[in-house]
Formats: sequence, C-alpha cells, structure tokens
Amino acid sequence: MRGYRLAPFAVVGLGSLALLVLWGSPASAQTKAYGGRLSPVPITVAMQEAVAGRGSVNAVLSDNRLTIEGTFEGLLSPATVARLHMAPRGVRGPAVADIMVPGVTKGSFKAVVQLSNAQRQALERSSLYLQIHSEKAPEGNLWGWLLPQEVKR
Repeated sequence: MRGYRLAPFAVVGLGSLALLVLWGSPASAQTKAYGGRLSPVPITVAMQEAVAGRGSVNAVLSDNRLTIEGTFEGLLSPATVARLHMAPRGVRGPAVADIMVPGVTKGSFKAVVQLSNAQRQALERSSLYLQIHSEKAPEGNLWGWLLPQEVKR
C-alpha cells in the first residue's frame, strides 16, 4: 500500500471539519432559555374559593424541542394537568400540549414538548404560556408566560 501526504492546508481543513462534526453546526447547537412566574389566573368572585397558589417554570428550547421544568405550591385542591397554551401575554388562548403533573397541592413537573414551527415562533414572541389546572379550578388555577431568560455561563 502506498502512503500519501496531505498538504498542510488540507490538514487544517480536515481538523476544522472534525471540530464541526464534534460540536455540531452553530445553528443546531444553540439553545434558548425561557422562564416565568406562575400566579393565579384572573378570577371572578365565584372563583375566589378555588384559585390560589404560586409557582415557577423554566424551559430550554433546542431546535423545536422544548424541555420544561416547574414547581407549584399553595393550590386549594390537587393539580390535575398543566397545559401549554398559545396566546399573546395577558390573553387566554388554545391549549397546544398537555403536561402531566402530580395530583397534589405542592409539587414539581418536567416534560419535553415537540413544538411546531408556529408554536416555536409564538414562544419567541413571548406568546406561549403554561397553565396549571386543579380539581376546584378546572378552567385554570395558575398561569405564566414563558419569557426569554439570560443564559448564565
């Protein structure tokens, strides 16, 4: 078998290619962090005995994959489900994904949601929110919009 020598520029080019393969392309490797405070939904007089509590949510977007983690406490009845909704801040909108939550009044949750391109664009416009529902507040107990967060290194 005959040996080959690579020109120095070819070695540098191959090394750069190897680094791109190991690290991935810059666009695909980017992640964005989002977070929000969960507070009681706007209530009517009839809902005052059903809606209470607080919580927080953090999310990381990588491509169209959204990893969500959150906590809640102080609900007046056990949580039933968390739902990701799409709407501008302060406005109710349609649910786009259900997230399992423990049936307790204080707990945490974690989920991965595959977003459509329209849902990803809504997230980037701060138009996705999380809402936790409970037994006494089936129309929603806590809600909070996912807002861009500074990534700390």
